[in-house]
Amino acid sequence: MPTGLAPKGNGKAIIFSAPSGAGKTTMVKGLMASSTLPLGFSISATTRPPRGEEKDGEAYYYLTQKEFDSRVKNGDFIEWEEVYPGVCYGTLRSEVERMWSEGINPVFDVDVVGGLALKKVFGTSAISVFVMPPSMETLEHRLRGRGTESEKNIMSRLAKADNEMQLADSFDVKLVNNDLQKAILTIINTVVEFLKP
Repeated sequence: MPTGLAPKGNGKAIIFSAPSGAGKTTMVKGLMASSTLPLGFSISATTRPPRGEEKDGEAYYYLTQKEFDSRVKNGDFIEWEEVYPGVCYGTLRSEVERMWSEGINPVFDVDVVGGLALKKVFGTSAISVFVMPPSMETLEHRLRGRGTESEKNIMSRLAKADNEMQLADSFDVKLVNNDLQKAILTIINTVVEFLKP
């Protein structure tokens, strides 16, 4: 459900999407830690509760469903969606505008539908990257290895991942996360090229 937003100045955006467990968050962290590029992590808002050590304002902005609905009505989101029943995620307009005003390019770690919606909003001002697991078996192994999901959630995420893989060709770049360090290096080089004036 995108609503338009034009970059300020030469502002650009880098969008990472992947099936849950493919390693996009690790990839994003690797990019942010390994580069001297003017990048900032765009923190999404969600109605899901924090996992483990997650803190509000770091991994996500945690909102109640009522708060989230109110922000939707106010037009505060560039895009948002109900990813799983009762669990919403969204990209706050204020977060992106703040970074652009500081001369920073936002980096998004969003699900596949969110990535496509953001690409639609930003157009050629954004590069969209689809992070692929080496195989569905590897993906299942990674999801189980987290130890944070119930069996029902794992099966739901795997079914969703199967559908999401069909959308990989809609992204600018497809990157198989087989060798993490190699994948991070590839993405740094890709982003360096994309950000060149």
